[in-house]
This record gives sequence, C-alpha cells and structure tokens, in this order.
Amino acid sequence: MSLASEGRPARYAAVAIALHWTIAVLIVLQIVLAGRMEGRTPEAFAVFQLHKSIGITVLLLSLTRLAWRLMHTPPPEPADLAGWERGLSVAAHWGFYAVMILMPVSGWIMVSTSRIALPTVLFGTVPWPHVPGLADLAPAAKAAWNGAAKDAHHLIIKGFYVLIALHVAGALKHQWLDRASPVLARMAPGAKPGRRLEPWLAAVAVALVAVVAFGRTYQPPRPATSAPPPRAEPAPEPVAAPTGPAVASAPTDATPPGPVRWAVQRGSTLAFETAWSGQAIVGRFERWTADIVFSPEALDRSHVNVVIDVASIDTGDAQRDASLPTGDWLDAGAHPRATFTAERFERTGEGRFVAHGRLNLRGVSKPLDLPFRLKIDGDRAEVRGVTSLDRTAFGVGQGEWTSTDQIPARVSVKIALTARRMSPEPPPP
Repeated sequence: MSLASEGRPARYAAVAIALHWTIAVLIVLQIVLAGRMEGRTPEAFAVFQLHKSIGITVLLLSLTRLAWRLMHTPPPEPADLAGWERGLSVAAHWGFYAVMILMPVSGWIMVSTSRIALPTVLFGTVPWPHVPGLADLAPAAKAAWNGAAKDAHHLIIKGFYVLIALHVAGALKHQWLDRASPVLARMAPGAKPGRRLEPWLAAVAVALVAVVAFGRTYQPPRPATSAPPPRAEPAPEPVAAPTGPAVASAPTDATPPGPVRWAVQRGSTLAFETAWSGQAIVGRFERWTADIVFSPEALDRSHVNVVIDVASIDTGDAQRDASLPTGDWLDAGAHPRATFTAERFERTGEGRFVAHGRLNLRGVSKPLDLPFRLKIDGDRAEVRGVTSLDRTAFGVGQGEWTSTDQIPARVSVKIALTARRMSPEPPPP
C-alpha cells in the first residue's frame, strides 16, 4: 500500500523536522559543555550559566515538539518493518521525549535546590524562576531534592547514550542495508535510501564536528570584574544614623577641644577587592551607615561605628551577587549586618592614623586595624583607608569554597570618604 493511498505524508512536517535537528544540536552542545564545568573558575561558572540557558531552551523546544506530535499525525513506518523493529522504534521514540524533558527538568530542580542560590538568567537576558516551592524548603529537604535530582540527571544521561546509539544504528541500518525500508528520508527531505554517500549523512557529520568544536572553544562572557559606577544619590539608610560613615577632622582655631561629628557625603564608597582564579574582582556595599566622632586632638574621646547591610553587596554581576548573601558566603539571612567599631586611635604620621577596632561578620568578631589618611579643609574632610582581612577566619566561604586555591583568603577593604563637619561632641559630664 502506498503512503499516498493512506492520505498520510511521506515525511514529517517542516516544523517537526526543524525542531528535531535543533534539539539534537543543542543536546550535543550540552554534552560538550558539561565536560567544561568542572572546577570553581570564572570560566567554569560562565559555562555553567550557558549550560543552564541551553537546558531550559531544550525543555521548551521539547515540550513544543511533543505538543506538535500529539496534534499532527506522523508519517507511517515502512510497511515491511519486523514486529520487534516497530516495538523498538516506538520505545526509542517516546524514550527520547522522556529524556529531552526529564533531563532539563532534573537540572532545573538541582539549580532550584542548590545551597548557592544562583538565579537563572537565560543567555544573560531573560530571568527564569526556580521550580515553585523548592527554593523555600528547609535545608534538609532541599538537600534531599537536590541529591535525588542529581542522581536522576546522571541516570538520564546514561539512558540518552543508549537511545542515541540505537537511533543512529537503526537509521544507518535502514539507509544502507534495508533499502526497501527507508527511514532517514522521513526526517531528512531528499535523502535516498541505499545511497551510501548520502549528502544528509555528510551534513550531519560536519554539523557534529562543528558543534563539538564550538562547545570546546566558545567562551561565554565571564562574570564582571568590577562593580558598576557608584549611584548618583545616597544609598538608603538601614539604621537611623547619618547617611554613610562619618569622618574625623583636625580642629581649627574655632573648633572646640572635643572631637567632631562628621556626616559622609554622597559618592563615598566602602569597597573590597579579591580575586577569582587570578582574575581581579572588585565590589562594594551599597547600603551602610556610620556614626563617626573624631578629632586628631581628641583621639582618646573619638569613636566610630559602621553598620553594613551585607545583602547590598555589588560586584557588577547579578548572578554572582545573588549567591554572595547566601549561607555559603555572607549568610545575610542569619547575620544581615556587619559592624566595625573602633574606640582607640593612633597617630602614625602627618595626616595618618590607625583605627584599632573590631569587625563582626557572620556572627564572628575579630580585631581589625584600619590605617587611613585624613585631609581637612575647613568643614570638609577626606579620608582614604585600606586594610585586609582573612575571609576564612569569619567563615566567608563554606563547603568547597573554604579552599583558597581559586579565591584567596585575604580580601582587601578600601574606604574613600568625603565628610562634612556637623558639630562638636559635647564633653562628658
């Protein structure tokens, strides 16, 4: 019986063919990219973000392909196929749908339940949500979901290798050996059964090599290395205090003998610098306040208290910044504020001082000295200071991030302040 007499097309529709080959290319690319995701380097991070984007794309295309398949009658199988061949063909056909849908779904669950709550932004442009409900689970439940999804993901990949081997072997068998049972032409318009030098097969081979080469060499954009420019307006105050840190100044002839209170002006910054796999990372905190009372002539009565909203960290990369407030890093949920308090100051030279204080970060309090330069011109003061701290001493970087092979332990902290004189501090009673 001819296909025309059945009223059914001899091959799949153009939409089905386009979806078939597009999904095939993306899955091969995913396999290649997966081999480049090992380690904790910026390159691996960037590849992982691309891998997530392609995975969601495969999911959406596969659901579209399945919907099209359910709404459109496919071309018939060759009439002379053996019973076992028909059964294997049907099983492989639906097995591919299961793999193409469940593989990205399991990956989506893994991302949604990861300890490091990285957002998914498709190709750096379109935000994609976590699986509803999973991101808000208790840590133990999230870990269970994550482990199950990871096991499923690896198992599905192995199943895919079996299916693709059967699929390719079957297509080549019917192309070269069973010439009376053409299969390739159903998904490759113009393919001729029995033709060993089939242009479609050559095109597939060339495309495979090209996709593998692209997957191994393409470097997606790395995370940004520096924070964006400071905002033009002052950041909102997390506590009832003058916006920004307050700085000190040397008294003039009109200045009372006590220390002076200063208010930080817009444009002042609290920044830090570290490195990731040798690549410099510069960031800052957008929201912080300080109560600073200081005079070089009244060091014994000067004091500083800085309060930092750790969730306001900004390194210029949205996906990285979303992970830094989590429990593996700054743990903003349990410790939303970091504080630096200093009540002892030392003059080390002309216009040079050291604030001897304590930093409380992630619930850990340790001594921290902040050397700084001070320049005063009337009611205006400028301060520049640089210090460093050991992030591991405060528990910043948990799990695999406790290692310092990719991100060093030492973090440089920099302040650049412009302040205005407010009023002298009243003398103690």
